[in-house]
Amino acid sequence: MIIRPAAESDLPGVLEIHADAVARSTAIWTDAVPDLQGRRDWLDAHRRPGTAALVAVEGDLVVGYASFGPFHAKDGYRHTVENSVYVREGHQGAGIGRSLLEALVAGATEAGHHVMVALVEAGNEGSVRLHRSLGFEDAGLLREVGVKFGRWLDLRYMTLMLDGTAAS
Repeated sequence: MIIRPAAESDLPGVLEIHADAVARSTAIWTDAVPDLQGRRDWLDAHRRPGTAALVAVEGDLVVGYASFGPFHAKDGYRHTVENSVYVREGHQGAGIGRSLLEALVAGATEAGHHVMVALVEAGNEGSVRLHRSLGFEDAGLLREVGVKFGRWLDLRYMTLMLDGTAAS
């Protein structure tokens, strides 16, 4: 497996993983069917300075993707980023998500960010365990703030301090 920056040619594979997560999981809180243009927009947004879009590939198959970008648009949050990590169905549990998240943490640290935030559906124990294994701490739980598949969903905030630089 290779972890590298995402390219336009990876987008069909990224779309397959994303579409599966939308259709079958509570990891992405939307019912809208994704399309390739949406993944292009995602890639463009994560090619800006201070952001990243990565893929994990085995041969020609994209087996996972991950990104970090702004946590909020207001400039007071400029040192904080939010991460996303998704692994292709049937490839979970093989260390792909961990490798992607480790690469995101390293990239965000190198970019000079101070805190990385993960917003995780509270019942997604695999994602919670993954983030905790890399040092993310629970930072709060918002009860019933989302809905999917006809049920209310809780949102867990998790944070990781990336560095100790002074605010500027």
